Amino acid sequence: MTTLYGIKNCDTVKKARQWLEAKNIDYQFHDVRIDGLDQTQLKAWVKELGWETLVNKRSTTWKQLDSDLRDNMDEASAISSMLAQPTLIKRPVLDTGKERAVGFKEEAYRALFKHHTL
Repeated sequence: MTTLYGIKNCDTVKKARQWLEAKNIDYQFHDVRIDGLDQTQLKAWVKELGWETLVNKRSTTWKQLDSDLRDNMDEASAISSMLAQPTLIKRPVLDTGKERAVGFKEEAYRALFKHHTL
């Protein structure tokens, strides 16, 4: 099953949810702030997508991090930071079970779901 990871009050997550619903795509919503994240899953995302893709350097959470941590972030510190503060993750993360996408762009979602009748 397709899962959309994010936080419910994020505008980009809302757009992604509206798009999925308009296209009648069955999905489960996972609120990372409420439901948390699984370390094994996050490590798999980092391996596949790279921590640089997953860390939202435009977020308030990023800006509030200690400058030394921001300046010296590596894979291990990125993973521990995202686990401790899930709002550090760029949203949404869409997991179709076969592919993952970060952020929301209608064209990218359309390409990802090309096997669905849109």
